[in-house]
Amino acid sequence: MGTFIGIEYSTWWFFVVGALFSGYAILDGFDLGAGAWHLFFKKEESRRIALNAIGPVWDGNEVWLVIGGGALFAGFPVVYANMFSAMYIPFMLFLAALIFRAVAIEFRSKEEMAWWRTMWDVSYSVSSILLALLLGIVLGNILIGIPLDENKQFTGHWLSFLNPYAIMVGVTTLAAFMMHGAIYLGMKTKGKLYAQIYQFLKRAIIFFIVSFALVTVYTLIYIPHLTDKISRNQWMFIIPVIAFLAIANIPRLATKKKFLQAFLFSSLTLAMLLVIVALELYPTIIYNTADPAHHITVANAASSSKSLKIMLIMAAIGIPLIATYTYFVYKTFWGKVELDEHSY
Repeated sequence: MGTFIGIEYSTWWFFVVGALFSGYAILDGFDLGAGAWHLFFKKEESRRIALNAIGPVWDGNEVWLVIGGGALFAGFPVVYANMFSAMYIPFMLFLAALIFRAVAIEFRSKEEMAWWRTMWDVSYSVSSILLALLLGIVLGNILIGIPLDENKQFTGHWLSFLNPYAIMVGVTTLAAFMMHGAIYLGMKTKGKLYAQIYQFLKRAIIFFIVSFALVTVYTLIYIPHLTDKISRNQWMFIIPVIAFLAIANIPRLATKKKFLQAFLFSSLTLAMLLVIVALELYPTIIYNTADPAHHITVANAASSSKSLKIMLIMAAIGIPLIATYTYFVYKTFWGKVELDEHSY
């Protein structure tokens, strides 16, 4: 396997895939969280404002998911194949929820009837909640591992993805996104709706801290392979320390109504938690619970060295362009939401 400045191409691609999915979690995380709150808004104007807060950016945020999935398929096809084999149902549900969410956003304002808008409001909110839960369930299964045979074929039950730990991670992911989304809505709203969202944010912070604490305790006690690397390497403690400090800063800044700073620390929290996951998993990507001698790693799951080298060059060009485009969109639509004839 070839190297670049002493690091193998497969490891570089592991970083690339991780960065793309982290970008997706931060960007689409807040609009999934905003969608999860949607039915809590009772007034039509409030729902329109909340929807238009994410209206200019939600589809661009999903680009990071498409690119991340493509990068995983191109760089680690064995991982891609096994994940879909083991978690076919959650991935198909995820795809269906993505479709219903997009249709709901676009169709809601096409007609004036109350039943029509209520139907799409429910579709939008439920699909947003389902997407967050499914993302967490998939992550939870990756963290604990899946059963594979010597040929790296999935050998588990078709409902094995619904295990307690994965469900706990799913609930924690939903809580994190609802907190993230409430902070974003706080930046985009004003008046009575702003005050209502502030109350939602306080509940979301409690929801996240409690669920995160439960997952952390469970992980420390029952899943040692997710903590042993940081335990052996003291320098790595800086990452969970940063994560905990970021979490602690969110309620402090929210109390002071400093939503932009709170949003940055919420984004940092999501990023640091995913960095912890990457540190503890590497060089393994999927743990084989049936046979520990046959884990799926960055070495045995990667594409050829030549393919990875070419793709890294393309990523070095493409990712900064996507990041620049994302920045431009957010800069263009910065500020509080104002409804007009072009709004949803």
